[in-house]
Amino acid sequence: MKNISTYLIGVAFILAGINHFINPAFYLRMMPPVLPAHELLNYASGVTEILLGVMLFIPQTKIIAARGLIILLIALYPANIYMAMEAGKSIAVLPIIAYIRLPFQFLFIWLVYRETK
Repeated sequence: MKNISTYLIGVAFILAGINHFINPAFYLRMMPPVLPAHELLNYASGVTEILLGVMLFIPQTKIIAARGLIILLIALYPANIYMAMEAGKSIAVLPIIAYIRLPFQFLFIWLVYRETK
């Protein structure tokens, strides 16, 4: 069961990272205005998600990858809060979906944390 979990988490992050390059406008709208260099941050987070997702599949780097993903999920949480606050305004996401998504970030953190055990 844990191998399936690892596979799903890794693939999910790889696909999310790829989406940063396919649909950058979505991620750019999520970024709080106080952050500098939105495009650079978008692509850097995309590369990081892809790299850490791949690293989950390598036994020697799995724990490092999981810890990196936890740090990334925590670092990106303010963007999720901003998205919820701006949902339906400058961001084309239903507010209810944006707010429901917030607690799921902690579920994602927990799922990734389990990969370190």
